[in-house]
Amino acid sequence: MTKMASWMQIFIKILALGSVFQGGRASPSSLLNVHQGSEGVTYQLGDSTYFANAKHPLDTLTITYPKDKSHHGTGVYMTLTVIVANESIVTARYLNDTISSYLANDDVFSREFLGAIYLTSSAASASINANGLDYLASAGAETIYVDSSVFKIQGGRAIHVQHNSAKTVTPGPYTVVMSKDKISLLDTYRLFPDAYRDFISGIYPSNDESGSFVPLQFMSSRLWVPVVPVPSRIHSWGDPRPLAGKRVAVKDIFDIKGVQTSAGSQAWTQTTSVANRTAPAIQRLADLGAVLVGKQKLAQFASGANPWDWTDGQAPFNPRGDGYLTCATSTSGGACSIAAYDWLDAAIGSDTGVSVRRPAAVTGTFGNRPSQGMITLEGMLAQNWAEDTAGVLGRNPVEWAKFAKEWYTPDLHQPESITGLSPLSVPNTMAFPAQILYPDEQFPLANPAAQKIVEAFLSSMAKALNMTIKHTNLSATLIDAPILSDKQDSLDRLLTGTATLSYWSSHVTVADPLMTEWSRRYEGRFPPVDPLWRREWSDFNSSVVNQAAYNQALQEKRKGVDWFESNVMLETPQSCSESLLVCDIGTGGLPSFREKALNEGPNATFLGMMPDGAAIPCSLICPIFGCADFTIPLGQVPYHSPVSKVTEQFPVSINLIVRRGCDFVLFNMVEKLAQAGIIRAVKTGRQAF
Repeated sequence: MTKMASWMQIFIKILALGSVFQGGRASPSSLLNVHQGSEGVTYQLGDSTYFANAKHPLDTLTITYPKDKSHHGTGVYMTLTVIVANESIVTARYLNDTISSYLANDDVFSREFLGAIYLTSSAASASINANGLDYLASAGAETIYVDSSVFKIQGGRAIHVQHNSAKTVTPGPYTVVMSKDKISLLDTYRLFPDAYRDFISGIYPSNDESGSFVPLQFMSSRLWVPVVPVPSRIHSWGDPRPLAGKRVAVKDIFDIKGVQTSAGSQAWTQTTSVANRTAPAIQRLADLGAVLVGKQKLAQFASGANPWDWTDGQAPFNPRGDGYLTCATSTSGGACSIAAYDWLDAAIGSDTGVSVRRPAAVTGTFGNRPSQGMITLEGMLAQNWAEDTAGVLGRNPVEWAKFAKEWYTPDLHQPESITGLSPLSVPNTMAFPAQILYPDEQFPLANPAAQKIVEAFLSSMAKALNMTIKHTNLSATLIDAPILSDKQDSLDRLLTGTATLSYWSSHVTVADPLMTEWSRRYEGRFPPVDPLWRREWSDFNSSVVNQAAYNQALQEKRKGVDWFESNVMLETPQSCSESLLVCDIGTGGLPSFREKALNEGPNATFLGMMPDGAAIPCSLICPIFGCADFTIPLGQVPYHSPVSKVTEQFPVSINLIVRRGCDFVLFNMVEKLAQAGIIRAVKTGRQAF
């Protein structure tokens, strides 16, 4: 057989494999238009921009053969794809399947990374079929590096290299820089613009072995927004950790080592230091394999400020409907980013009064306020020590539930000295509540179309899980109950106590330190803060709100929780929580806008409007009584937009509430409802469904 005939057969075999490269060869491996900064390099591939951490290379390869061939000059940057074969014989078909999978399942990888390929194998001794190298060349690889400690190849066009460390090089796309006979592998990120203005900054790990992160100092000048560095999902495919590769953004109230915590305040940023430790709750995510990609906007100091009251920064934009719907309260950046970006898997926020649950409701995403004490908040700027919680937002109910069940661990439960409550016990069972408590004073929803969606959901859930629906009047129960004394003032005292807990925590943690330091630095001046805080801090009365008042409120909170768990949310031998309470934490199915005037018409609403017959907002039930409260998107209703002038869709949600400690039971219930098709994943963009 002639050489020409042999090559023709190999070429025909490669075509028969259905190669994904029929659109042409990859770009040359040497990068053009590389912009180098102090931390790394940026470059363009097609319509996408990439960043590589050049300050701290991830790993190096040493060229062992041919040593006398200088194929690239020192300082040249290239794109490179790492393929880690899990077979002892690497064929063209295997390589085609691998690269096809990379292209189909990763939003960072592209054909342009195939200009250079590094091939290694998990097998101790492996070989490459002749058609394997031919296939890589046909795929666009101008330079092929093979691991000489794994593959035994004599001569040929492959360049032999040796991996220089005990670390395992993960597969996927990289940027590399040449230096004599060395190839330095750089962590590489695709830069996604934050078009909905949800982030303060993107971040990436420093790789300096300190566990710190670096804020990305770039932005999109065309969109006036930061860009977020997102790593390839391929890197995590072989990682057995339960959250491996999950891209997570964090509300900028949690510390991340190496990054400034702003809490939404320019004054706070100017008077505090960069975090020297990552909050334990956030560190757990990283330990479980999650990838931290950025810090997100919040209403200043986690307040409940409306979008038009933001002063230091612009409120995030909600992608749903006409784009001018509110993102609601302080975890606004987290909820709106989950509704906006497919490249983001989860967002972490805090919920004191409503700050995860209502943003989830107005964006049509899943969000939870966990049981009080579920996870440590060390390294998080406090709003209310006894009522702060940390929750997670997501789009897919099953993935959301699994994520949360991995994150929450008994090792990180808060102590009784903080919560003032009994030690937390969190069973993980399928023993669901037997009845649905339907508080008549909270329903029907203001929008009849939304009420129909809620009723259909409750009927389906009751039937699927063999539950009964029990009508009740929770407000009347709470007003009449002798929770704290024989007088009918217990609910008012509990509500006042919640305010006391917040005012004192906020004063000690935020207001007093900031006012003192700002006054010291700036000739007695009051710090520039949003109007809500200016009023509250100016009117603060230490004779009324102090440590003694806080301690009293904490004791009364404990009595309230104990009463609630004995009279409303009972534990039984059959279930952690006998009842499931439903409520609407959203807007009653009416749109609420980021512009104040747009909410004043008959077909819109302001946030936090309480039904006439209710004595307590739905949002405050679990802050007061320590229970778990999940926001579940159900569907959507049309509205005529005063902004876009056409009919748009607004998400409809319901809140499911169970007894303190029954979070995993409720997450299991969510998974069961998803499997039955009663709830489903939401999409990003204008419409959730």
